[in-house]
Amino acid sequence: MLNEPIDFERIYALWDELAEFEASRMPDARMHLLLAVCKMIDARQADWIGAVRLVDNMHSDPLFGWRPRSISALYPDDETARIIQEAFALMDQGTPDITTVRNAELAGEFRVFMLHELAPPEWFEGDAYKIYYHGIDRLDSIWVGIPINADAEIQIGFHRALSQSPFSERDRQVVRHALRGIRWFYRLQMLSEGIGVASEPLTPTEAHVLLGLLQGLSERRIAENYGQSPHTTHDHVKRIYRKYGVSSRSALMALWLGQQPP
Repeated sequence: MLNEPIDFERIYALWDELAEFEASRMPDARMHLLLAVCKMIDARQADWIGAVRLVDNMHSDPLFGWRPRSISALYPDDETARIIQEAFALMDQGTPDITTVRNAELAGEFRVFMLHELAPPEWFEGDAYKIYYHGIDRLDSIWVGIPINADAEIQIGFHRALSQSPFSERDRQVVRHALRGIRWFYRLQMLSEGIGVASEPLTPTEAHVLLGLLQGLSERRIAENYGQSPHTTHDHVKRIYRKYGVSSRSALMALWLGQQPP
């Protein structure tokens, strides 16, 4: 209900819950956050996008150089993933949707948009809305932009299904308060993927190996867990170190503690 007070105690409890997740469980922590906020605003789906700014393109590009480099959904679905990848391909081709352009215009500041604020009324009658919203059972969305540094940010979308009513201003305020005060959490999330904080994003295999390193497992144990040879695992570890600009496990851990590597 529009006039229902925001449950700030639940939001503070959520922040405490996130702080309890170990560094090796950042993917789980991300899903916990998305699920909790979805319950607060009765959303049926949520997307988490890691975006980076490609400086070479920023002056002539309609998205000012910004491109999505990772996406995860609260409830993964192959057809939805395919359609979203089609939208990403349009961005790479320089023909993004107006909602994406308007979001990118304010990159660099924390922002929370209702879908109707990102698009003119006629957009809701066009192909983009029919394909990327109605086509995947989405009626309405709230989009959040969270800057991490000058060249990286996280974008989170919460979505309601066609059988529901649109989001309210109260829903927007719940999202704003729930996601505003946990910058430390977003930094750890970006570290876990290598998005915007490493020279290149991690591959899925490297991400698994990284989790093993953060758990304190030996390279041999990591190799056993993922059915790799020790030599293959060691090669992955070397590439992880190189991407993060470190030369040891202790230096890698220092990044998660917010310290400069020794």
